[in-house]
Amino acid sequence: MKTNLISYYQESPEGREAEAILRSCVHCGFCTATCPTYQELNDERDGPRGRIYLIKQLLEGGEVTEKTRTHLDRCLTCRSCETTCPSGVQYGRLVDFGRAELEKKLDRPLTEKSLRWTLRKVLPRPALFGFLLKTGQLFRPLLPQAVKTKLPPKRQAINPWPAQHHSRIMLALAGCAQPSATPATNVAAARVLDKLGITLVEQRDAGCCGAVSYHLGAHAEGKDFMRRNIDAWWPAIEAGAEALVMTASGCGAMVQEYGHALRNDPEYAEKAHRISAMTKDISEILLAEDLSKLNLQPADERVAVHCPCTLQHAMQQGEAVEQILKATGFNLAKTKEKHLCCGSAGTYSILQPQLSQKLLSNKIKALTGDNPDKIVTSNVGCQLHLESKAAVPVKHWIELLDQ
Repeated sequence: MKTNLISYYQESPEGREAEAILRSCVHCGFCTATCPTYQELNDERDGPRGRIYLIKQLLEGGEVTEKTRTHLDRCLTCRSCETTCPSGVQYGRLVDFGRAELEKKLDRPLTEKSLRWTLRKVLPRPALFGFLLKTGQLFRPLLPQAVKTKLPPKRQAINPWPAQHHSRIMLALAGCAQPSATPATNVAAARVLDKLGITLVEQRDAGCCGAVSYHLGAHAEGKDFMRRNIDAWWPAIEAGAEALVMTASGCGAMVQEYGHALRNDPEYAEKAHRISAMTKDISEILLAEDLSKLNLQPADERVAVHCPCTLQHAMQQGEAVEQILKATGFNLAKTKEKHLCCGSAGTYSILQPQLSQKLLSNKIKALTGDNPDKIVTSNVGCQLHLESKAAVPVKHWIELLDQ
């Protein structure tokens, strides 16, 4: 694609990268076939190719309007287009950059700005998020139906974290929403790894991966979260921790981008690169281990596997969970349209509720056509979103192995 970026962008590292991404696009349109929003709306501007042209117009100094922002806001950043693209266009990086620049050029209405600010200040802070969640659960009967639907239920008491006594050490990210919303996830991961001779350690000083801020266009704020996490992990890495284990694929996809996001930071670039290289989803870790040590006896139930976009398109581990569950004896239900997003997409379910709910209905139908007894997934956001409408239980798949 031919470009003519204004000098402001031509002279910046980010602008030059954006130009390289734009030029790699041959506008073939293959991406539209796997784009969830294009499939729903049938508008070229609501597909990757159309959004690429909108970003190109922005970086070339063209007119930026509310319509430009509307179509970029509707993007899930699911990156299904990247998996489909024959030219290897790094669309996710381009749209993050385009959105950040758009925020600088076009002021939002106060209500939108306030909601986004609130999401950035509440979701990444586990203590505050946990307090508000418990308060909402306490007063659930008094809340509007729309809020009730989005509010996750209280969870049952969880099993204890195993003792830390193995020579093999791996690090876990506690995250921001997961400790309160799905507290069994990391405990289950730690117990499973314990059976395989691995100690999983949560660094309590590490929290939000930075994705909430970064994907909402607040790049500087997102990078601050990244630096804090690197500082929290670094002593354990220097002491010999062999991997960063992610039980939320949304966080995993972001942490694997630390090396790129901080590539121009003289103090953190090298550390961030090493962090990204060490980051693996829990499924990738288990695929390399002897799963017979788990000595599992799966219940007689049918399990539908939902693979989050971040796991299959960003982390490129689309088949890993199914491989593990099949290898350990679980009976998997058939599902359809595995490449399409459930509509959670971080804060998308809050900022684009109507489209998100349509995508959720489609995904529930695709997951339950073979009458599963439960649905399992790999990301806390997807788990909560699917749970809000599914007629069967929804869990993180690692809980199945912690029996």
